[in-house]
Formats: sequence, C-alpha cells, structure tokens
Amino acid sequence: MSAFDDNRLFSSDPTQRKIAQELYYQIKDLPIISPHGHTDPAWFDRNENFPDPTKLLLVPDHYVLRMLYSQGISMESLGVKSIDGTPHETDSRKIWRVFAEHFYLFRGTPSAMWLNIVFKEVFGIEEKLSEKTADSFYDRIQSQLETNEFKPRALFERFNIEVISTTESPLDELIHHRNIADSGWKGRIISAFRPDPVVDPDFEGFADNIDKLAALSKQNCDSYQGYLNALRDRRAFFKSTGVTASDHGHSTALTADLSKDNCEALFQKARSGKCSAKEAELFRGQMLTEMAGMSLDDGLVMQIHPGSFRNHNPELFKRFGRDKGADIPSQTEYVQALRPLLNKYGNNPDLSIILFTLDETVYSRELAPLAGHYPCLKLGPAWWFHDSPEGMMRFREMTTETAGFYNTVGFNDDTRAFLSIPARHDVARRIDCNYLARLVAEHRLDMEDAHEVAKDLAYNLAKKAYNL
Repeated sequence: MSAFDDNRLFSSDPTQRKIAQELYYQIKDLPIISPHGHTDPAWFDRNENFPDPTKLLLVPDHYVLRMLYSQGISMESLGVKSIDGTPHETDSRKIWRVFAEHFYLFRGTPSAMWLNIVFKEVFGIEEKLSEKTADSFYDRIQSQLETNEFKPRALFERFNIEVISTTESPLDELIHHRNIADSGWKGRIISAFRPDPVVDPDFEGFADNIDKLAALSKQNCDSYQGYLNALRDRRAFFKSTGVTASDHGHSTALTADLSKDNCEALFQKARSGKCSAKEAELFRGQMLTEMAGMSLDDGLVMQIHPGSFRNHNPELFKRFGRDKGADIPSQTEYVQALRPLLNKYGNNPDLSIILFTLDETVYSRELAPLAGHYPCLKLGPAWWFHDSPEGMMRFREMTTETAGFYNTVGFNDDTRAFLSIPARHDVARRIDCNYLARLVAEHRLDMEDAHEVAKDLAYNLAKKAYNL
C-alpha cells in the first residue's frame, strides 16, 4: 500500500476496512472547521502570492525545524533569522536543498505524511523529494505559487475551509482581521484571544505589556481591578470582530481562587517583577479562574492547553526566540489543579472549557473522567506532539469509554503550515472512521450511529463547541 492509497490508515482487516471506507466516503468532503491555529492573518488580508517554497513550507514549521536541528543542522542554514544578528542563509533555494537532502529524516513521521500529501494533492508532484529532485520540486512549486490560483484566498476556497481561527494577544489591534471583514471576501478568518503576554509574569516584557494593555483599553492598570477591567475591555473588542474563543497556553493546569486583597498584592508583585516562581505560578492560576468568570459573562469558549515546557533550550531561545521547536511535553496534573476553578464554576453549563494535554498518561485517569462529569468541560483532540495517527487512536481508545464522543470537540489542526491543513484533517477523519469501523465490526456500535458519529467528529462537534 502506498502513502497515497485510498485505503491509507484503514485497518488491514477486510471487514473493518470496508466499514471504514463507507464511513469515510460519506464525510471526506465536508467543509473544514479550523477553530484553533496560527496561520498569519496578513496572508488573507493582503492576498499576495507566497514568495517561495521555503518561506511557505519550511521556515514557519517548527516540526520541520526541530527534526533538522536534532541532527545538527543549524538554524542559520535553515534561514531562521537570529535575534543577535548572526548571519543566516537568505537564499531560499539553498535552504530548500538542505531540507531535501535530509528529507529522509522524516520517514515514518506525521510531517512526512503531511508534506507528501501536500506535494501530491496540492502541487501534483508524484515523485519523492530527495537531494536529486530538490531543484525540480522547487521549480515546480515556485511556478505554481506565482499564479492567482495559489494566492491565499484562492487556496482557502480550494481547500473547502469554512472558517479559520488565528491566535493573537490582547495587544494586537486585529487590523488584518478587520481589513478582511471589510474587503467583501466571503472567507471567514477570525482570531482567538490569547492573553499569555499580559497574564504570565514570566513572559518577556510583562510590565511593559501591562502598560500597553492599559493604553489600548484606556483603563488604569495600577490596581488589580483596573487590570481586570482592561482585560474585559480587550475581550469585548476581540468579540466584536467575530472571535468566539480564548486560548491559554499555561505551563500547568493550576487554578486558584484567592481573596481580593491577596489578588491585589500578588498583582503588584507581578507587575513590579518581584514575585517568586511560585508566586508567578499562583498568579497564572488565579488568572485562569478570572478568565473562566469572564467567559461566563461574554460567552467566549475557553481553551486551556498546559503541559509544554516552552523554550527548553535557553541558548536557542536567546538567539532565535519562541516557536523554534524547543518546546518539550511535561507531566501535568489536572484533578487537584483545576479544583479551585471547578469549585467556583464547574457546575455551570453556560461555561465551556476545552482541555488539551501533552501528557497522554492523564487521558483515562483524569481528563476523560473530569469531562465525563463536569458540565463545563470538553476534551480537545490529540494535540501537537500527538497529532499523529497513533496519537489520535490512543486518544479515542483512552477517552471514549468514560467521556464518550460528545464530550470531545472534533479536530483542530493547530498549525502555521497553511497548505497542510487539508492533509491534517483528512488524517483525523480517516483515523476516526477506522476507530468507528472497529466498534461496528465488534458489534459495539451499529452502522447508523457510526455514520452520525463520523459526521459529528469531522464537522458538527467543532462547529458547535466553538460557537461557529
């Protein structure tokens, strides 16, 4: 079976494979809901041709960068611009050749699968990428990128995307999103409210960020209450542009419910840069609870995705900044960590919180039981390091028995790699159909129900969970 066989990712058992085929062909062409991602809204605002294959497919993709870096290939040679001014390669073709020469490193990984699907189904290239084919790949991709059919809006429509959510901080004025809305184009590009720069005392420039927050919101952030008012103001602005969700990338799931006096004291320490690591963590935990309360007021869906030790490589972070592949999954606890928030708001069905994890050991032990009980909780899909056929299947196997399908929210691609979005959703749809086929073959689910669940997992659940 080749990587492009119509039966890829389906069971080798003929009975299950036949069922999976029937389920998949019913849902494979459904529109794509992409409710959580990191594509650049400027692409869709300006609608200019992408400059070249390297800048489109390689430089923004931290999956690609981390694998190549792990094999001793420098960031500079991959065209990543340094903060400290170290010279970096600027010839896109040379960078592409380095990538092609080492493409074999990705064998068996989701990245190889996504990229190969992009090469074939988006650009019509059948042969394998290698050192020998590097230039022909580059030339064929470049020639297509220069056409109107490969401009961002045309690709959005070609990919049958119904909506994409990008992710911006409260300090962003969402100019690109407003320009898109005013342009008359029918494509739906919305943002998500990501407050990390102004709720995490360890975020670089935290104090300056609070000053910027105050200026944008026209609120006095000298007090904790004024600071909360400023956050409410920015949330209202984001919501006015069509935003339906907030997004919280904390390192742990810790929440807190402190007294007003303690909140004030902690905020003053955080703003002055005088809080300890433990106090910074407590402040982040308090802010998750505050954000849950604000979500009850304004209706934004709350996404919490802890468990990443971000910027684990300090030298790389110092020289190149965030999102260069140096984030590492870490053990995460949810039962006790979420209890202060859940004690306050967990029984309110009007609150919607989507939990993600990079720690698969908690799927069946903590997350599925929590989501299978509290009205406010849903489970986000297998994410980031587990966005793979194996990771998706493990997710279904470890959560369905306790949380069912309807305490989950379908699939999101969480990507900067725009051209891989259809490939990623196709993989998720195939894996879900394969899982459902096994349940049908084992007489644990009838075919009528399996058809309904397949459509829900591919489209309906994400649309409903994110109020889209």
